[in-house]
Amino acid sequence: MITDGLVYLDHNATTPIDPRVAEAMTPYLTTWFGNPSSGHRHAERPRQALAEAREQVAGLIGARAPEVVFTGSGSEANLLALRGAVLAAGRPRPHVITQATEHPAVLETCRALARLHGVRVTTLPVDGDGLVAAAALEAALTEETVLVSVMAANNETGVLQPVQELAALARARGALFHCDAAQAAGRIPLDVRAWDVDLLTVVGHKMYAPKGIAALYVRDGVALEPVVYGGGQERGLRAGTENVALAVALGVAAGLAARDLATGVPARLLSLRDDLHRRLSTALPGRVRLNGAIGRRLPNTLNISIDGVPGSDLLAAAPSVAASTGSACHSGARTPSPVLSAMGLDPGRALGAVRLSLGRWSTAADVETAAVALIGAARLLVHERSMIGRP
Repeated sequence: MITDGLVYLDHNATTPIDPRVAEAMTPYLTTWFGNPSSGHRHAERPRQALAEAREQVAGLIGARAPEVVFTGSGSEANLLALRGAVLAAGRPRPHVITQATEHPAVLETCRALARLHGVRVTTLPVDGDGLVAAAALEAALTEETVLVSVMAANNETGVLQPVQELAALARARGALFHCDAAQAAGRIPLDVRAWDVDLLTVVGHKMYAPKGIAALYVRDGVALEPVVYGGGQERGLRAGTENVALAVALGVAAGLAARDLATGVPARLLSLRDDLHRRLSTALPGRVRLNGAIGRRLPNTLNISIDGVPGSDLLAAAPSVAASTGSACHSGARTPSPVLSAMGLDPGRALGAVRLSLGRWSTAADVETAAVALIGAARLLVHERSMIGRP
């Protein structure tokens, strides 16, 4: 999307709100304001809308509507899945398995569970492509393993984990399997039945709904300790009067995402992504490094490093492109992305990483504009560095 000369290539961070989503949710902020739990007619429309939204989210992921629990964020959904499963298991020293490139919402929850509840946590390594080996999971599973949590798609590299294979291993040993599908939902087909997962996270602002709404799929029969206690909303797992407007937004967004999947939008984005990669590689021969698996990636995501060019400097020199680096800044010093470090990338390459993520309204013109800006910025930075120290 080009807005005021800015090319937006940061859809993995957050997506714009689709106008159709905004239009659908607005009446529930004004006219249909009732509490869906009330017994009078002002509750009827909100209650119906909440039920419809649950159906729409379920339809996107192959679930049944009662298995969808609305939450306030993906981080909260992950907390409900991990903490809820561990505490409901009631074991004296439960075991949880995750992997090194998970989102911090999962990794930090695991650390908290270890600190506060004595949970033993195993963090599996990944290979140079960012993939978890099935054999590593199989070796780590024990009789005490309560839960395995492995994401569907990495937020930085777009790498797709072999969820179906990993879930089968976990369930064969009696462990629950949770999948954070925040980046995958709407970008690749999801089917909780085919994947045979027990818990799956979907996030609104990654699929053109507003921030502040997400959902957790909870397979029928899976016991979880609630994340919020109170009036019994959301199957008793997340008390508090539901935000009907945001739930409607997520439902409509899920319906639109299903339509995108059915009409070939991912294939169009893959073509644009590969065109962008090709333009950069051709103009900067031998210097553009792809970070992550070549084939097992989200169709919209390109994570690259350009030799000798820090990612933060590249984006600063290309202000017409809105994108992200994987590095973090602490007291003025940048540190490499933990995801790329876990994949074994050297610090220089990790600090050079830039994530370019396309979306629903990305066009060929966007790709061309972004490529020209990034190529120009890279050449300028290399030239400036080559002049340093010259008389």
